[in-house]
Amino acid sequence: MSFPTAELAGSWPSSLTTRVPYWVYTDADLYQRELDLIFSGPSWNYVALSAEIPEPGDFVRTSVGELPVIVTRSRRGEIHVLVNRCAHRGVAFCHQAAGNATTFTCPYHQWSYASDGRLLGIPFKKGVGGHGGMPADFDNSAHGLEQLRVTERHGVVFATRSAETPPFEEYLGTTNIGWFDRVFDGRPLRVLGYQRQTVPANWKLMFENIKDPYHASLLHVFLVTFGLFRADNPSKTQMDPTGQHSVLVSQRSEQRAVVGTDDIARVQHDLELRDPRLLDPVREFPGSATVVMQTVWPNLIVQQQSNTLAMRQLVPRGVGNFELHWTYFGYADDDEAMHTRRLRQANLMGPAGLVSIDDSEVMRLAQIGAEAGEDHDALLDMGGADLDDTEHMVTEVAIRAFYAHYRHVMGL
Repeated sequence: MSFPTAELAGSWPSSLTTRVPYWVYTDADLYQRELDLIFSGPSWNYVALSAEIPEPGDFVRTSVGELPVIVTRSRRGEIHVLVNRCAHRGVAFCHQAAGNATTFTCPYHQWSYASDGRLLGIPFKKGVGGHGGMPADFDNSAHGLEQLRVTERHGVVFATRSAETPPFEEYLGTTNIGWFDRVFDGRPLRVLGYQRQTVPANWKLMFENIKDPYHASLLHVFLVTFGLFRADNPSKTQMDPTGQHSVLVSQRSEQRAVVGTDDIARVQHDLELRDPRLLDPVREFPGSATVVMQTVWPNLIVQQQSNTLAMRQLVPRGVGNFELHWTYFGYADDDEAMHTRRLRQANLMGPAGLVSIDDSEVMRLAQIGAEAGEDHDALLDMGGADLDDTEHMVTEVAIRAFYAHYRHVMGL
């Protein structure tokens, strides 16, 4: 698969893996190319959990890149991803976040569509009183809503605008499909709730953040203090062969003292939670991992932190802003104790979470720094310059691999 070469004002440093120019977070022309080549290119974009639309007529409104779409379940039970744009004059006709509707009607001229995208009706199609109307050969079937290709794996729905996107299993690769199926193992899912936030930063900074175990035991002092994610925990970083997808895996430590924390001034080992139930995880997956953060190019983070499970969907909103859509879930067969546990542990995450609030603020600061230094470069030297899987957290290898793939796709 070939990609065009970008003609941009900036240039990438000669080093392939260890330098990222700050203009990749600020260049408006580059951002438009990202929308075309990445989000509208040969990528599987996460759009919904099938549990969000369990019944015929159910729908949720979301985005693929900046393209507004609706994920629907038709009367036949099939899932469709429809562009939220009337085939007549381009009006975005759906404004509800979610609901149930057998038809969609554009408010402008009342063109109506079925939940599978078919054009059903046009007011005054044959004119009025022998005047006007559509041409005699106008064919409704040729003017339905634009649809994206859809794939579903174990209750997770993805869409693509490209005919070249490979099958999802091939797209994710052997290692990452294994981690994906660890959480999505075929059991019916149960949606627990949503959170939404806008972050004043470039969308790539969010992906970098999840691919960066180096920061987790430094910025997130809560994690270190209570042993949830620390530099000395048994851990590993794994990527697919392209570098576009990766997974960070860690095992919780029962120790409170942390090796090598002399330079982490804010760590306080004597802190205790007033309600220790916030951190009462139980093992529910095979293996010893207690934290698994998986990034799926180009817009999904699958989060398992203890027993809280969430999808984090990236929606770019311009070169210096993105939305982060959190969908918390469990399994339909969870008992009430596990249901309550997942909800309680969700307080760690989200826009005001005890941990995730740190990321939103630091990404805002990173964007400010990038805008003030477009002719400078970020350093990705931690752990060397290679792109190989690791068995530790003190590395930036997954970010290097991400940008190696990004440069290929963008023609940089």
